[in-house]
Amino acid sequence: MRLLIIGSLNGQIGAASKIAMARGAKVAHAGDIDMALTGLRNGQGADLAMIDVGLDIKRLVDSLAAERIALPVVACGIGTDAQAAVAAIRAGAKEYLPLPPQPELIAAVLEAVAEENKALLYRDPAMADVVRLAEQVAPSNASILITGESGTGKEVLARHVHARSLRAEKPFVSVNCAAIPDNLLESELFGHEKGSFTGAIARRVGKFEEADGGTLLLDEISEMDVRLQAKLLRAIQEREIDRIGGTKPVRIDIRVIATSNRDLAAEVTKGSFREDLLFRLNVLNLRLPALRTRPADIELLAEHFVKKYATANGVPFRPLSPAALDELRASPWRGNVRELENTMHRAVLLAEGPEIGSEAIRLPDGTRPGQSVAQAAAAGDTLAAQTVLARGRVGRTVADVERDLIIDTLQHCLGNRTHAANVLGISIRTLRNKLKQYNDEGTMVPLSGEGSRVAV
Repeated sequence: MRLLIIGSLNGQIGAASKIAMARGAKVAHAGDIDMALTGLRNGQGADLAMIDVGLDIKRLVDSLAAERIALPVVACGIGTDAQAAVAAIRAGAKEYLPLPPQPELIAAVLEAVAEENKALLYRDPAMADVVRLAEQVAPSNASILITGESGTGKEVLARHVHARSLRAEKPFVSVNCAAIPDNLLESELFGHEKGSFTGAIARRVGKFEEADGGTLLLDEISEMDVRLQAKLLRAIQEREIDRIGGTKPVRIDIRVIATSNRDLAAEVTKGSFREDLLFRLNVLNLRLPALRTRPADIELLAEHFVKKYATANGVPFRPLSPAALDELRASPWRGNVRELENTMHRAVLLAEGPEIGSEAIRLPDGTRPGQSVAQAAAAGDTLAAQTVLARGRVGRTVADVERDLIIDTLQHCLGNRTHAANVLGISIRTLRNKLKQYNDEGTMVPLSGEGSRVAV
């Protein structure tokens, strides 16, 4: 992790630096805001800035935003000056850190604000095979393409590869290609000279130069405009880049790792991704399996997140009950590890008693993982039943959704037409007419009093 300390901090800068370095951070110092901004523009790079509360924090935050430099800021000051702390937070600082520094507090800030603690946790053989291959190729300079569904941990694996590479002591720089508008992404990657376009108030080194000697992660590269892909291809092939408005190329020495949650071969067929760029990136493909295919990892990750968020929220640690674990294993986890993490955060806050029960396992819409319409209705949870249905109806015709709703409700009612009509809010005649129509169309429906689907 790279820490930038700005200002004198009234003589406490040495102590703060030593504590941060002891926690594994690489520390740089700038005497004032202008010096800090100059260093960042020139590719110095940082994951977190700690600034003297006596400096103009708002100016720093506004300057970072204007120049699109993503850098969380923590204000520091002597003692516990509540007024100064409030003013710093209002100015845009993420946290206020009182000095003299406490090792535990600095460690917590480094982890919480910079989010550097991204351990690669796995137990399942399917994931172990991928990690084994990643570690085998990590010492090389070959480009790597990491693919998999959203939320499977592609960036975490990329960081793991960098940490096991010969470039581990050099920068790891990540660019989210999906989060930056096309007209700004070129400047973000390759940099620009002062005055090269409106808003270019100073020369800015791009991510390629910032990552020189280390690893550049191009996250969700499938979102990059095809015109910019040509310039990216040249940079990777020639190992040199051209800043916007520059007059001569700049040599670079980086390893490129790219990620995508799409099938890039299919994107090539559609014409939205260059085939030659795919060949250049895909020297080795690491495909992360979906969480639902890694059952052994679900329990490991769930327990990790429970401990993490119990500590973060200051609540007692509660183990997961067998029923809760069964429910977690049965979930499809369409959002993968990211969805599991959010679910466990909620469970920590909702749990009561000595352990986390299945009732605390809730999705954002209030339903339980893997819960069906019939299960939601049987539990008397009408809202949950409706939201489960909503998740699967987008993109389908009204007639198809209506048919499935009627059949599922009838199956839940064990074929009882009267009960099903009452649940659906329609007359028994309307229900019978619908069932006759479905039968004529060849749809299997439950017989009266039975739960299996057979022809009427």
